[in-house]
Amino acid sequence: MILSVSRRTDIPSYYSDWFFERLKEGFVYTRNPMNPRQVRRLELSPETVDCMVFWTKNPAPMLERLAELEPYPYYFQFTLTGYGRDVEAHVPHKKEVMIPVFQKLAAQVGSKRVIWRYDPILFTPRYTTEYHIRAFRQMAEALRGCTDKCVISFVDTYAKNVKKLQALGVYELPKEELEAFVATLCAIAKENGMVMASCSEAIDLAHCGIAHNACIDKALIEDIIGCKLKGAKDRNQRKECGCMESIDIGTYHTCANGCAYCYANHSDARVRENCAIYDVHSPILCGRIGEEDKVTERRVGSLKEE
Repeated sequence: MILSVSRRTDIPSYYSDWFFERLKEGFVYTRNPMNPRQVRRLELSPETVDCMVFWTKNPAPMLERLAELEPYPYYFQFTLTGYGRDVEAHVPHKKEVMIPVFQKLAAQVGSKRVIWRYDPILFTPRYTTEYHIRAFRQMAEALRGCTDKCVISFVDTYAKNVKKLQALGVYELPKEELEAFVATLCAIAKENGMVMASCSEAIDLAHCGIAHNACIDKALIEDIIGCKLKGAKDRNQRKECGCMESIDIGTYHTCANGCAYCYANHSDARVRENCAIYDVHSPILCGRIGEEDKVTERRVGSLKEE
């Protein structure tokens, strides 16, 4: 199986101690978001986990413990944007803190295993196309040699983020302006040794030099582990998503990054409530197993083609 750590929350930034404890214990519990009383126990052995994909805005808490991941293949999806605290409230300063963290991570694991995500892109009176181009260029130059790929996407509106996006004054670009903007980013990335791809975008940007991406990337994972995989496309994701099937061990409403565009948190108050019951030794993230919960073993195995 491919382990997603995690689309639902920033485990490397806030819950890395819990994650390493789960690896030590050899299992994790996950709650079904659609059926909260259904809990699955998942084995986390090197024999069953073919690869781990980490999603994060700040992997710094993991950097001194990467040796503990040696039995497992893995790579990072590292989101690094040009936004300030008005959009990403609790993410450390990008130039002073996060770019050096990115550089340090790449030095430890290699450029192939750190994917730069400049996403989601949103446009406001402050974050104009000119602003993004300037910020993207500065970051691309700083990350030259640290990553082989940059992934972009454009902000999606959900019931959970619509009010915050409206307060920022988010607007859409006309198609011609959007394509010109994307072509400029692609040229900057190419100048700095990176290919560009888009994440779950219905719009075709191939003529701008940007291909559709797979964040849980079967080809990349096969390259990392050195063998073919039997995994299929993930049917639980949007139709535009190119990811292969994976199992996510995160919990919604637990990410403390405070991003205005977030789709995974219902409210800041809900996040505070869940964070208050965080227990590094619990088998389930920011939760407890109750008497009404039904715990079953989820049968998993390697997807490797022997």
